Amino acid sequence: MKKNMLFITLLLFSILILSACISNSTYNNNNHNNSKKSNTAFKVVIDSGHGGKDVGATGASGQYEKNFTLSVSKKVEKLLKQEPQIQVFMTRRDDSFISQESRYRPKYANKLDADLFISIHGNTFSNPDVSGTETFYYHKNSRLFADIIQKYVAEATGFRDRGIMKKDLFVVKDTKMPAALIEVGYLTNPENESKMWTDDFQNRVATSIVEGIKEYKVRSEKKGIEKWIF
Repeated sequence: MKKNMLFITLLLFSILILSACISNSTYNNNNHNNSKKSNTAFKVVIDSGHGGKDVGATGASGQYEKNFTLSVSKKVEKLLKQEPQIQVFMTRRDDSFISQESRYRPKYANKLDADLFISIHGNTFSNPDVSGTETFYYHKNSRLFADIIQKYVAEATGFRDRGIMKKDLFVVKDTKMPAALIEVGYLTNPENESKMWTDDFQNRVATSIVEGIKEYKVRSEKKGIEKWIF
């Protein structure tokens, strides 16, 4: 009887020790996973519209959209590099031509498994009186981001707020993360264009885009969103 009691006592003691070890291991693994998750950078892809032989819109003064988009994009990149929790990537950093047929821009963002994608553009229209700032998106999971970016950029430009619109554009349709295309202003509108080429204007727009990205990041994290899907 005493032997049985001793055996049972030792067995229970062994189970308790084993259970404690498993719990501690699980706790450490969870802590490691949580730490890894919290240290994961928020990846943002900045797409500078057009480039190379694809000049984009020709402004009222004869200047090309491709140069405007690259200038603003580099200013956004510089500001985002100052954000320790954000990692920024550029689809182009010089006057490179990127074929639309290749679908390189969204493929690049998808391969990075980016959290956000924003394409920067200057608008054009046959009527030079048309002006304003507008943002395009495609997937439902991109609407919030488009709303936030439009709010900040329209305020920064001071141009007519033309709102957001769903549109079948491959850079926002083929991306697997929230994506928006911002038309900062109309280069074919002389009043818009004269402001769009100034450093002061471009710095304000770049700052507004970064503030929009940061607000979206905070709001998505509060909702516990890790990844958006189609």
